Amino acid sequence: MADVGEVLMSVLSTIRVPKPGDRVHKDECALSFSSPESEGGLYVCMNSFLGFGGQYVDRHHARTGQRAYFHITRTRKAKKEDDSNSGSGHPPKKKPTRLAIGIEGGFDVEQELYEEDYKVVILPDRQEVTSDDLATMPDVVRERVSLSMAGIMSADSVSHALQVQQWDGEVRQESRHAPELKQLDNGVKIPPSGWHCEVCDLEENIWMNLTDGKMLCGRRYFDGSGGNNHALLHFQQTGYPIAVKLGTITPDGADVYSYDEDDMVLDSKLPEHLAHFGINMMTMEKTERTMTELEIAVNQRVGEWEVIQESGTTLRPLFGPALTGMKNLGNSCYLNSVMQVLFTVPDFQQKYVSNIDKIINEAPSDPTQDFKTQVAKLGYGLLSGDYSKPAPDPADENGASEPRGDQIGIAPRMFKALVGRGHPEFSTNRQQDAQEFLLHFINMVERNCRTGSNPSEAFRFLVEERIVCQQSQKAKYTQRVDYMVQLPVQMDQATNTEELQEAERRREEGDTSAPTVRAQIPFAACMAALSEPEVLTDFWSSAVQSKTTATKTTRFASFPDHLVIQIKKFTFGLDWVPKKLDVSIDVPDTLDLSALRATGQQPGEELLPEVAPPPLMTPDVEVKAPVLDDSTVSQLCEMGFPLEACRKAVYYTGNTGIDAAMNWIMGHMDDPDFASPLVMPGCSSGAGTTPTESLSEEHLATIVSMGFSRDQATKALRATSNVLDRAVDWIFSHLDDLESMDVSEGGRSAAESEGGREAPPGPRVRDGEGKYELFAFISHMGTSTMCGHYVCHIKKDQQWVIFNDQKVCASEKPPKDLGYLYFYRRASE
Repeated sequence: MADVGEVLMSVLSTIRVPKPGDRVHKDECALSFSSPESEGGLYVCMNSFLGFGGQYVDRHHARTGQRAYFHITRTRKAKKEDDSNSGSGHPPKKKPTRLAIGIEGGFDVEQELYEEDYKVVILPDRQEVTSDDLATMPDVVRERVSLSMAGIMSADSVSHALQVQQWDGEVRQESRHAPELKQLDNGVKIPPSGWHCEVCDLEENIWMNLTDGKMLCGRRYFDGSGGNNHALLHFQQTGYPIAVKLGTITPDGADVYSYDEDDMVLDSKLPEHLAHFGINMMTMEKTERTMTELEIAVNQRVGEWEVIQESGTTLRPLFGPALTGMKNLGNSCYLNSVMQVLFTVPDFQQKYVSNIDKIINEAPSDPTQDFKTQVAKLGYGLLSGDYSKPAPDPADENGASEPRGDQIGIAPRMFKALVGRGHPEFSTNRQQDAQEFLLHFINMVERNCRTGSNPSEAFRFLVEERIVCQQSQKAKYTQRVDYMVQLPVQMDQATNTEELQEAERRREEGDTSAPTVRAQIPFAACMAALSEPEVLTDFWSSAVQSKTTATKTTRFASFPDHLVIQIKKFTFGLDWVPKKLDVSIDVPDTLDLSALRATGQQPGEELLPEVAPPPLMTPDVEVKAPVLDDSTVSQLCEMGFPLEACRKAVYYTGNTGIDAAMNWIMGHMDDPDFASPLVMPGCSSGAGTTPTESLSEEHLATIVSMGFSRDQATKALRATSNVLDRAVDWIFSHLDDLESMDVSEGGRSAAESEGGREAPPGPRVRDGEGKYELFAFISHMGTSTMCGHYVCHIKKDQQWVIFNDQKVCASEKPPKDLGYLYFYRRASE
């Protein structure tokens, strides 16, 4: 064997020193979840700075010829067991005092201590070089290798740079109104105690407006507690932007809210602003809970948190293949829950896990940036069982104690960074909506599976909308693609109305012992609301050439292999404040949707003619581009809706006023093009004006991958100004127009219709019986999708299993009535 010094000299030109901007992967293997703590440690290429576990480093050497690797091993130090931690899914026993993660007073994040060992390894003979060995080598070798080792050790790892463990929900920004806030000289002086709302006489949750000194109650919370919104209404009437919560004022500060900025803020001139109304900040004492304390308390509500996490029972930990936990990277539980469920679906298993060897062999030079490789890595990590092992107990050096429930698990850092890259929300460490992430990920799968099998087809289905003009009785049929059913919550159908009213009465009377009663909603009532005809009061009928009443009925044009149902728990109150409906719904284990199968045009039924509505008119001049009522648009924007959505609402309701526009917005908030630009007749960006050469190749390829020809994709994009989501909607609304055009191979796989006609051109959708069985559901705890916690339950071999980040346990009482997303698969014959 050659002398190690000579070998190092021969590869010296390949050894680099990390520079600012270099991505150093020293915490995780690019192709697996091996880390420095894993058996065999981690090998960091001293040229590309990619990390590899022991099973993949030889492969990298063979493919690249790179020989020098920086080898890192970490050994966990023994430490005293912290009695404040619980290993069975309970909330932290040590009560948090700060709405934060990973900092003093916040929610606990486990911090481990390690002993680290470093050396250089030369492949293929695995020759080792330590820092001591370098001392005897020529200066040029010693200096270059030492600098490279030191650079790798001191560099921030990619995972650290992309994912900061600390998150502080209390970090607030200075209000833009505070420095120049104008205060009225109206003689108002605020007493040091005895505050009450000047409108309703409530004595709790009182906010003082810093402009005029008005004392008014705060917002009503989702559970009926809080106030009666009088402080908010005062802002809407006066525009006075900032208020302080009385009872939270201390010499250190207070809760200050900016209604205009819709957030808790800082006021650097708070002492001066309070003194204007006779309040000496230095003598005040705290008498009410701050908004942060209230948020923490709500996020730990016993009624929801403990039930969903099954915290009242001792759960049996499970280990093995397909039973692997995922580490929470700081508000990443939404991602963990969604991916656990998706890799229960055979399509995703076959696409990514069954082909992992082929995927890895075909991976690009930097596999950390390759979608297929990182999804396959995640899938294999979840299903193989390699990481489904009990996490070592630092206080148990002999390994004799029972497993605690926590697993070693996997930390999906590279995956999260890749799928979130460039996205304004998923690239952050903030909590997100699991439903939105599911659709985001499915969209990424669609874009990355233009050739070969596409696992998202398991969820894809066609929806038929039938609109009947009540005056002419003529109908219009459109089809669109969808991936989930959004089920409305029918609060007026609660079966325990008397209990709810009694609890509300006791709260209004100030009874602090009043129990929190959860509305019991029948699942059948929610399904009925979905299937019942919707009345359209401002429908422009091409048959009668005027606005009239119509009914819209929605049905399934195809039934997918796997059906996702979202319970629409998150809504807006009368004051447009987001809230979560605290409901229990008796979601069934089996579902038969056969009665909701679309039937298409009925015998003898006439269709509405394809005639566009006339342009809007000004009092004396007809214009090609309709004039929009700016005041209505402004009112809608002030409510927080996107500008383009407001413009559409005013346009499509014909300038008929704020109420009609608001109804349009509430009925179209879930549209994929809700916030897309409005394209009006006569505008240069109107339909058909986009030249073919300017069309996005990526958009064309996406539509072609759904089973349409390139000509059809081109026509759809040109008709919608090259906006992908609108083009997809357009193409399903014009299927009859496309029948004469060529269709790509692999069109709709559904059987021929009852009338014997061939299926119209469309996406690759699967079809079958509309009978399903429940196999998974994702639950949410907290007041909104932007906070709280997600867990999922998955049925494996007739046993329900709870996946709560790194904890994987046999479920004793799966809370199927409290879910947010439900996953069904087609029932076997």
